[in-house]
Amino acid sequence: MKEAGFPLGVLLLFVVAYITDYSIILLIKGGNLSSTKTYQELVKKTYGLVGYLILSTLQFLYPFIAMISYNIITGDTITKVFQRIPGVGLDNVLTDRHFIILVTTIIFTLPISLYRDIAKLGKVSLLSLILTIVILIIVMVRTVTFSPQVPKSENAWIFAKSNAVQAIGVMSFGDVFENYCRDDNLATFGRFCYGVTVILTFPLECFVTREVIANVFFHGNLSTVFHVVVTVVIIAVATGVSLMYDCLGIVLELNGVLSATPLVFIIPSACYLKLSKERWNHSDNLKSCLILALGVLVMAVGFVMTVLHPQECSHGKEMFYCFPSNVSIHNSTLPP
Repeated sequence: MKEAGFPLGVLLLFVVAYITDYSIILLIKGGNLSSTKTYQELVKKTYGLVGYLILSTLQFLYPFIAMISYNIITGDTITKVFQRIPGVGLDNVLTDRHFIILVTTIIFTLPISLYRDIAKLGKVSLLSLILTIVILIIVMVRTVTFSPQVPKSENAWIFAKSNAVQAIGVMSFGDVFENYCRDDNLATFGRFCYGVTVILTFPLECFVTREVIANVFFHGNLSTVFHVVVTVVIIAVATGVSLMYDCLGIVLELNGVLSATPLVFIIPSACYLKLSKERWNHSDNLKSCLILALGVLVMAVGFVMTVLHPQECSHGKEMFYCFPSNVSIHNSTLPP
């Protein structure tokens, strides 16, 4: 909403949801036309080995970068939870994001990620879903109770802003609890639930990255030793990057425009257009062309905008409206 403008932001949510749904339909239709059952088989049969390798690279990068994002969120979120514990100051090891990321990785995410069967993550996913519902309730409650404390933004209802393309890149998830004050106990509980949800979701992304590596380099089968080695290497690299770099906004934007956009917009449409036997003016062909063109536009413009106008990295920064004196000063400087 902030990057795109409120009305356009809402509209983009519905448009992207529709395109995502329609892209899945195109994948199914493409699979039927090519007699294939998986995304990888479809692309390999349509565009050969080169297409398969490009798809595999994107399928690896998207969850891998998501893992980095999850670690950044965990470090930012859990440290704020510990800061609310009496006696835990800013100099305490529990408020150090590097320590929190390392501990959660070693104790939780790594052991869970070592499961070979994704079905064993069913209970973990159920708990994550329950916590997500709790988070939504907390956000809705705070929408009513916290809004009066936040001063009105200038041009808040403007229809569209120049960063609309960048908004698509961060639409999948953002660190919502960065907007709440540290002394907000309900938000602190929400941060705890959010942190646990992110920790429990991490292994699912790791499973995808490991499967891609197994399919490309090991013909789909990993021995027990290689399973452990590949898992540890993936998590170690993701953790290392998240320890060195903590600007979540740029990570989300690049992942959205460079990985998610071609996976959802471009490749399904390109596969269907090549396989389709319908006339050029058939509705599916026209929609596919439109989605393909939109995907290329979003990818190109989004990347350029991210490089030229990166989001400000505000890691650990308290929002100005959390300090009453700053709110009064801010209000006094706004035009009448």
